[in-house]
Amino acid sequence: MGNCCWAPASRSEEGGPKQKKETKPNPYALDYNRGPSYGSKLAVLVEPTAKDITSRYVLGAELGRGEFGITYLCTDKSTGEVFACKSISKKKLRTAVDIEDVRREVEIMRHLPGHPNIVKLKDTYEDEGDVHLVMELCEGGELFDRIVARGHYTERAAAGITKTIIEVVQNCHKHGVIHRDLKPENFLFANKKENSPLKAIDFGLSVFFGPGERFSEIVGSPYYMAPEVLKRNYGPEVDVWSAGVILYILLCGVPPFWAETEQGIAQAIIRCAIDFNRDPWPLVSDNAKDLVRRMLEPDPTKRLTAQGVLDHTWLQNAKKAPNVSLGETVRARLKQFSVMNKLKKKALRVVAEQLSVEEVAGIKEMFQMMDVSNNGKITLEELKIGLHKLGQHIPDPDVQILMEAADVDGNGTLDYGEFVAVSIHLKKIGNDEHLREAFGYFDQNKSGYIEIEELRDSLADDLGPNSEEVINAIIHDVDTDKDGRISYEEFVAMMKAGTDWRKASRQYSRERFNSLSLKLMLDGSLQVEAESR
Repeated sequence: MGNCCWAPASRSEEGGPKQKKETKPNPYALDYNRGPSYGSKLAVLVEPTAKDITSRYVLGAELGRGEFGITYLCTDKSTGEVFACKSISKKKLRTAVDIEDVRREVEIMRHLPGHPNIVKLKDTYEDEGDVHLVMELCEGGELFDRIVARGHYTERAAAGITKTIIEVVQNCHKHGVIHRDLKPENFLFANKKENSPLKAIDFGLSVFFGPGERFSEIVGSPYYMAPEVLKRNYGPEVDVWSAGVILYILLCGVPPFWAETEQGIAQAIIRCAIDFNRDPWPLVSDNAKDLVRRMLEPDPTKRLTAQGVLDHTWLQNAKKAPNVSLGETVRARLKQFSVMNKLKKKALRVVAEQLSVEEVAGIKEMFQMMDVSNNGKITLEELKIGLHKLGQHIPDPDVQILMEAADVDGNGTLDYGEFVAVSIHLKKIGNDEHLREAFGYFDQNKSGYIEIEELRDSLADDLGPNSEEVINAIIHDVDTDKDGRISYEEFVAMMKAGTDWRKASRQYSRERFNSLSLKLMLDGSLQVEAESR
């Protein structure tokens, strides 16, 4: 979170006397950036509306939770109007970079003129414990959730959404702002209606830029990063790339550059091999595919600008784009399951053991029908034949994805437990009681938390030779408050998450992709391949 290139240090005028070198304050010191108006307390905002948010607003139900704070329903006492309040805990702003990010987010939202597809910032408050940003309320849910619900959009719907996203990008660029974190989760629908306006909601990683200015800090979410971000030399063109990734997902339900590891994701982005062969791409129009290619052009100097995207034939004829469903919701969920962490897969098996006879009856019947050899295991061939009998005409490569995702022990067959676990995931089965029992399985000392030793013991049979790396990755992804253990709330959030390939926090991006990009640039074969494109 933050941008190292945002505020250049001041320097003496050319030709002037040499200045005595001053001792700079440590930006990571606890007393750094503590403002005089709050005495010894940390001051984050430069000019907040006021100090006490309760003087005007009533904070109500929790709407969402992120890395740095919680979003609440917020009601104006005098008018009854409802808003969203993003409350950021100062305790989680541990460095000057974190503080600068919040300040810049507010400054950018104030700087951008009113736009029908950008959420409006109404008021800002700061008290001793939190910073509160009162914003327009969007009640229609995330763009991502609608993608998951449908699998993807028809071409006509995808064209309309892409046009909106690019108009937001164009507006940002026109006013000297790079968004840097465009992804479906950062767009909300204003209401639940089918024709609801879509609004950009998060400018936490955005940055001001000037003509020709380049940036080197790696920020954003891995699946949406442009190759030049990994190379640490980028400008506003990165937003068009990210919008191109979103368009690809809108049309097929999965990201164009996908892998099970962060290194694999980065390698896929650098190689930039876009797959238009698998379903449903043969059904997609040539114009749509042409726009995707030109938005995902690896050379930023050849990539379409925001205006170039809006001028493209496919968007110019958006209302005439095919309105036929492209199918395949299941495949996107299978992709998720295949990269799901071992804790979640194990928890799904625990949940499976808690299901009632009624809940599991259909799954058991399906398993027995596919298990032609009657040996308690389903082979890949039996799975293909069984799916065909059920009327599921899934291409062989996708059946392979299902097999690999569900086959947790890697023996080439699915036992009953593995089959039930993936079925639960696909059907979204599981209530809070089941989740509480699953949590209790891991919380062996009944402390209310899953601790590292308990995690290690519970997953002993599922961990391979890189067990510590797996444990650390689970803690890193699931432990959102970074206290070194997993609470029930964090466990539930993991189990109910929409898809894991979109879950890439700012911290994940910074810590792991910073070092990874350097590794990639030192890899001769990847560098040669990138330069030859």
